Amino acid sequence: MSGIGMQHYLVFSALLFCFGVYGLLTRRNLIAMLMSTELILNAAAVNFVVFHRFLYPDVPAGVVFPLLIIAVAAAEVSVALAVIIVLFRHNRHLDVQEADGMKG
Repeated sequence: MSGIGMQHYLVFSALLFCFGVYGLLTRRNLIAMLMSTELILNAAAVNFVVFHRFLYPDVPAGVVFPLLIIAVAAAEVSVALAVIIVLFRHNRHLDVQEADGMKG
């Protein structure tokens, strides 16, 4: 037993991804759906870091992908929060099933 190996991190990443997909499919609240999407993106970032650490530890280019995922997640959060604020001001709720007010 040498401690925490690559398999442990990959199982953790798979669990994060599964929790994110479950939350995305079962929740109707936009904020919960946003958090589930963030879990999915974090699972992808963990995978990139794990494969970089264990397969190519000497290549510095492997750090770029997790940073790109973090930047995309930050942009996604800012746009999604703007949409959530507009939707809440218009409808006074955040239910996705009833969010058809922005169609046209």
